[in-house]
Amino acid sequence: MAVPARTCGAARPGPGARHPASGPARPLSLLLLPLLLPPLLAAPGASAYSFPQQHTVQHWARRLEQEIDGVMRIFGGVQQLREIYKDNRNLFEVQENEPQKLVEKVAGDIENLLDRKVQALKRLADAAENFQKAHRWQDNIKEEDIVYYDAKADAELDDPESEDMERGSKASTLRLDFVEDSNFKNKVNYSYTAVQIPTDIYKGSTVILNELNWTEALENVFTENRRRDPTLLWQVFGSATGVTRYYPATPWRAPKKIDLYDVRRRPWYIQGASSPKDMVIIVDVSGSVSGLTLKLMKTSVCEMLDTLSDDDYVNVASFNEKAQPVSCFTHLVQANVRNKKVFKEAVQGMVAKGTTGYKAGFEYAFDQLQNSNITRANCNKMIMMFTDGGEDRVQDVFEKYNWPNRTVRVFTFSVGQHNYDVTPLQWMACANKGYYFEIPSIGAIRINTQEYLDVLGRPMVLAGKEAKQVQWTNVYEDALGLGLVVTGTLPVFNLTQDGPGEKKNQLILGVMGIDVALNDIKRLTPNYTLGANGYVFAIDLNGYVLLHPNLKPQTTNFREPVTLDFLDAELEDENKEEIRRSMIDGYKGHKQIRTLVKSLDERYIDEVLRNYTWVPIRSTNYSLGLVLPPYSTFYLQANLSDQILQVKLPISKLKDFEFLLPSSFESEGHVFIAPREYCKDLNASDNNTEFLKNFIELMEKVTPDSKQCNNFLLHNLILDTGITQQLVERVWRDQDLNTYSLLAVFAATDGGITRVFPNKAAEDWTENPEPFNASFYRRSLDNRGYVFKPPHQDVLLRPLELENDTVGILVSTAVELSLGGRTLRPAVVGVKLDLEAWAEKFKVLASNRTHQDQPQKCGPSSHCEMDCEVNNEDLLCVLIDDGGFLVLSNQNHQWDQVGRFFSEVDANLMLALYNNSFYTRKESYDYQAACAPQPPGNLGAAPRGVFVPTIADFLNLAWWTSAAAWSLFQQLLYGLIYHSWFQADPAEAEGSPEARESSCVMKQTQYYFGSVNASYNAIIDCGNCSRLFHAQRLTNTNLLFVVAEKPLCSQCEAGRLLQKETHSDGPEQCELVQRPRYRRGPHICFDYNATEDTSDCGRGASFPPSLGVLVSLQLLLLLGLPPRPQPQVHAQASRRL
Repeated sequence: MAVPARTCGAARPGPGARHPASGPARPLSLLLLPLLLPPLLAAPGASAYSFPQQHTVQHWARRLEQEIDGVMRIFGGVQQLREIYKDNRNLFEVQENEPQKLVEKVAGDIENLLDRKVQALKRLADAAENFQKAHRWQDNIKEEDIVYYDAKADAELDDPESEDMERGSKASTLRLDFVEDSNFKNKVNYSYTAVQIPTDIYKGSTVILNELNWTEALENVFTENRRRDPTLLWQVFGSATGVTRYYPATPWRAPKKIDLYDVRRRPWYIQGASSPKDMVIIVDVSGSVSGLTLKLMKTSVCEMLDTLSDDDYVNVASFNEKAQPVSCFTHLVQANVRNKKVFKEAVQGMVAKGTTGYKAGFEYAFDQLQNSNITRANCNKMIMMFTDGGEDRVQDVFEKYNWPNRTVRVFTFSVGQHNYDVTPLQWMACANKGYYFEIPSIGAIRINTQEYLDVLGRPMVLAGKEAKQVQWTNVYEDALGLGLVVTGTLPVFNLTQDGPGEKKNQLILGVMGIDVALNDIKRLTPNYTLGANGYVFAIDLNGYVLLHPNLKPQTTNFREPVTLDFLDAELEDENKEEIRRSMIDGYKGHKQIRTLVKSLDERYIDEVLRNYTWVPIRSTNYSLGLVLPPYSTFYLQANLSDQILQVKLPISKLKDFEFLLPSSFESEGHVFIAPREYCKDLNASDNNTEFLKNFIELMEKVTPDSKQCNNFLLHNLILDTGITQQLVERVWRDQDLNTYSLLAVFAATDGGITRVFPNKAAEDWTENPEPFNASFYRRSLDNRGYVFKPPHQDVLLRPLELENDTVGILVSTAVELSLGGRTLRPAVVGVKLDLEAWAEKFKVLASNRTHQDQPQKCGPSSHCEMDCEVNNEDLLCVLIDDGGFLVLSNQNHQWDQVGRFFSEVDANLMLALYNNSFYTRKESYDYQAACAPQPPGNLGAAPRGVFVPTIADFLNLAWWTSAAAWSLFQQLLYGLIYHSWFQADPAEAEGSPEARESSCVMKQTQYYFGSVNASYNAIIDCGNCSRLFHAQRLTNTNLLFVVAEKPLCSQCEAGRLLQKETHSDGPEQCELVQRPRYRRGPHICFDYNATEDTSDCGRGASFPPSLGVLVSLQLLLLLGLPPRPQPQVHAQASRRL
């Protein structure tokens, strides 16, 4: 019994006639009615057309399957290629990847690499402590007495407005010559060190000059370290005064705007200078805190947050009569990039009102620190209070929560210009092992929000050798252009004493660091023996990846580390959570799991089997993992010694090499070679034709056993060149591709060969010449059967060009070999279908034709089912791939939409397929994306304006001599000098002149086949009318065959499924912190020492206003002359050394 064509109306009048189910008559239908009546009357049997039954659609599906399989068997050459490999069995060996041995060897190699850096670090730290101890402090030291290379000197010489140009003094600065060094990606001088001093620190201060004096001796130690280990990269001493001395010397990378680099704010320095922290920041928002003071507090909190790393935990609260968190975080949270962003945005919403209640603020803070039911650092505990002043000392609160043990340090910050008595604030800090700071203006913020680290460093210094432990950092972007690095850090202590019998000095001098480029660590991992889908990865105690093929930040912020969690680098599941936890805990293990992976082009999801093996890297906080698909357990290694090594001739004279020459392409097909590092002297090129030319020229000179070449890569390339040529000879050359409407046939191999036949087809070949980086290659290995890949189309781009039959659909499949019971997949073969010709063929195969010549007509007395050819005006027939992208359609107008997500073609039908479980949706976030910069606005995490006095203020003489006027002038001065601080993105200001994009989060949505495998009928209910469809998976392919009535009613328009990547704020942070991912902090903690001297607990930070200076500044402003920076007392980083 036929299924009716519409459930909401009468049978269809004829093959092409249509009518609405209800509603007013359409004007066009009335006009056409006289023309339609005669045919309808003449063909009464035409009304017998019905929607095809299930067995009919299944029959069409079988015909499609048979056609695809037949073409692939004839042209793909899978069986023939297997035979070719077996015929050449004497030319290669089958090697085995033993995961446990592999991962242990790589872990050992990485350990040895890092250990060499550790030894260099220890020599530097010991030498620095001895040099400083032997140094005699000079009160009268002058700039002319110190000779050094100022890394920013060249940039300042080019700037006629610079401070040094104005002073006319460059006598102390060396002028050096530099040579290009590819290891550093920079010009360097190996005979000298370079010095970088932050812009807001006066170079001529006594403290800085003494620092430059004693650190000069480090130059010889740096040089000796390099002599012992030529692979060393940057060796750096970051001083607690802000001075950076690094080796070898190279000019500083001058930013486009002001240089805000301060070593004390770098991730590696923060990690090395103190143990992990639990910090609660409380901000006074009483009514007296308003205008400029509130702005200073907001900025101070943001700068304070930037001194925290991922090993720290923090919360921020505001208080007046009562305290409340500024954000949705109700407890301490990890100080990672995303949580700090939430805080910074929330802080901008603070409003001043009410009265000051220190008790409420401190009680809230102590309660936060005493909450043991949450994950936290469990080391240094501290409260940072920002206020404009007050009388209450809240001694009862300290007695209740903190005394007598004083396990929580209290740091107090007096913000703004005011006449309040600061004695209570000083007392709070001194009574609780903290420190008191003053922040009268913007210029004091950066210095005074980071100097608390000196206090936290005291227990480390007093612990002595016990605290001298090397720590390895998160991944971050090197400021001098090395790219992504990790740094080994070691604190440097002050070993001097104030006098005979006096207590030991407890100041940290700074942090010593040595960089290791991630690329150097990657070189220790297997490159090509793991196959296209095997890889090595490493994580730290936070679960952040150190190595991973998906670690590809599009843009980096110099002020933050690159923190990509292992569960964000891959698609998260329970098995991976267990693996991650085991690695963080330092265990070794092995587990085979079924998991989801994204395709390389991030359009598809595949469910795959993977073997995970992991071991800890000893003497570090890292753990190393190896991921192998089962089919990559074995790999081929060419053994060409019998054939080639005996002749000792250049490789170009070898038998199979001739098939790499362009002269052979016309008869043997075009060859693309993977751009791998076959030999050290091979010039790389993004143009594969040029790279092949460079390769051929080098092979004219190189013998097969040359020491400068990677024999494994080179021999496998030659082997695969010959094997793919034999495929041309045995299969492709004698076949007529046009007979089967093929644009090309191709083969790609693990050895790095991609052969496309015929040669002219290479002109339209857009796949990556490196098979391991080609999406079709990697997906074919992971999927059995034939993998269809339509051309990628973006909805925003113009439709496909269908001229000259150049648009093709790739169909590929892996070649699986079984050699002596060992299974592997060394190659992928396939064809490229002519889109238009196969669309016509698709109609025929999905029709009721019994012969090729004529379509079947429905006679007057017969009862017929619609098919995809005759009834294409009423019946929609499509092939959709496993990602939901259109592959073929019987609708000519949809041919230029091939490759688009099907919801953009037929939203109603795609939604029905999803709702009926033909597709499953997977959503994830890309935390490494880059987005166009947002236009500047008045809101954000940094101050965007300054306090503007009223006319009445200007007319009031008393105002000019008040603290408010002085603060205003300081702010104007800093606003002129540090304009970029307020207007530019921190990354751009700190050293990325070419910055055009900023880091952002993108939400990705992919679809993949769901649980339905069988044939399936369904009705789309559209209210007044409905729509029938039938879906059927094609066996041995990644295709879904769908036959559906074309939409008739506008009510069938439904919500559209989205697949395109979209900008996102990421998952809700307030919810994520309620279920934090497992992590472990560093195993060492130095937060207490009984001998600590806490008497040094506070000082002012500003110099008193001078009427003469005020008048001078005002005159400069009135005359339009930019004021020059004066030496600031607060910026000299005064330290008792």
